[in-house]
Formats: sequence, C-alpha cells, structure tokens
Amino acid sequence: MTRSLPKQRLQKPPATLTSDEIAFVRGLVIYHDDHVIAFNKPAGLSSQGGRIAAHTLDDLLWAFAKSSGNRPRLVHRLDRDTSGVILSARTKPAAGFLGKALMGKRFRKTYLAIVAGAPSPKGGVIDTPLRREEQGREAYMRVCSPAHPDAETARTRYRTLAATEDAALVELNPETGRMHQLRVHLASIGRPIVGDVRYGGALTLSGHPVPRLMLHAAALSFPHPAGETHRVKAPPPADFAALAKSLELMGTLSAEGP
Repeated sequence: MTRSLPKQRLQKPPATLTSDEIAFVRGLVIYHDDHVIAFNKPAGLSSQGGRIAAHTLDDLLWAFAKSSGNRPRLVHRLDRDTSGVILSARTKPAAGFLGKALMGKRFRKTYLAIVAGAPSPKGGVIDTPLRREEQGREAYMRVCSPAHPDAETARTRYRTLAATEDAALVELNPETGRMHQLRVHLASIGRPIVGDVRYGGALTLSGHPVPRLMLHAAALSFPHPAGETHRVKAPPPADFAALAKSLELMGTLSAEGP
C-alpha cells in the first residue's frame, strides 16, 4: 500500500552505489521529466528505512543526484513486498507541490490484487476504520469500531475484474492512505490477498505456489507540477502475471496494466 512520507529534517548522507546498483535503479524508470521520476518498484525492495542491510529505493535515488548534491525525493512509499508505481520529485518545489497534492487527496492510485475466492458483492466500498497495534518490533493494522480512541478512517473502492471458484483478480482504489489498508480491508471481507501471511493470505492456491504478497500498484494519476493531470502505469511483474495466468484470471490483465 502507498503512504505519504514523514518530513525529514536532516538530509541523508550520500549512498555509495555500485555500477550495478546504478544500472538497476535506472532500469526501473518508467517515466521522467524535469519535475518527476516514476519507477516500477520490484517486490522485495524497501522504499525507505528497510531493516535489512541493503540499499533502499530512497538510497538508490543518489544515482540521479545533481552536481550540487541535490537528488530526487520520494513523494510516497510502497510496502516492501508490494510492486509497482512509485513517484519521486526531482526538485524541492516539485516535492512541496506533490506533497500538498497527496495530503489533499488529489492522487488516484490503482492497485491489482489476487485474492482467495471471489468477493461478494463483486464491487463496492469497504468503509471500515483501522487502528495500529504494536507487537514487539512489528506493527499491524486492525479493523475497529469508529468509537475506538485510536480509530482512523479508511475507505477502499474495489471491483472484481475476473474470478473463478477459487480466486479473483481485484482492482483497488484507496481513498485514504493507512498503513496496510488494502491488505487489512480485503482480509476483513474474507478475501485476503494471497501470499500475505501477516493478514491470513495463503502461500498456495489451487495447487499453485504463491511466491509473495500478490499486490501491485498498477497506475498512479497525479496533478503535475507543470500543470494538468498525469497518469503513469506499471505492467505487472512476471510472478504476478504467471500466477494470474495459472489461476485463469489473465483475460482482463493486459501487459500494460489497468
């Protein structure tokens, strides 16, 4: 799921990148201009602040640093195991503009998820508050009553693109940006995202192994700093597409995404 980034008071020191890392992050670029760079983030790459001893996407942005030392800044982030579109700003004015647009809910995010079973009804709005819960070093989100003191409003629109008796391909449009929102909302209606062991997702489905969380940020529409609205799309990764094909959900899943 995508979330806004906390304000950073101190600039991170430059990361030392290898030539392979520079080539890798440049290969993730799906759109760029003077104001923004959009990437198709692979699953397994942390957006920022990862616990593993590896560079995050935020670190890899040093590959695009100017001679002045200024580099792009992430506008939002995706969970480590979620793939797809993530946006960065190339200048401070662009970062400020996009940050305000994100807070003003002017971004439209479209995700694809493979879930166990078909949602009923096939489409609608999940309007269920969430609260954060800490368990040791791990953080979880839980559904809760609107009256709970820690309740946060959370709304997700969804529609079923394809379904069989055992699985479905679902398109998701979050209207709020809570941590793990899509994952918890789908689990709350009995249709967890496959591969999402944290929230009840299976690691096999209809005899097919599920390699990871099957959640992909397929498209992002946003107000561009230069004017008008821009839309960026990221094709689903090979493992996502392969599982969708194996589950006979591929008919509506184009190579270009929704």
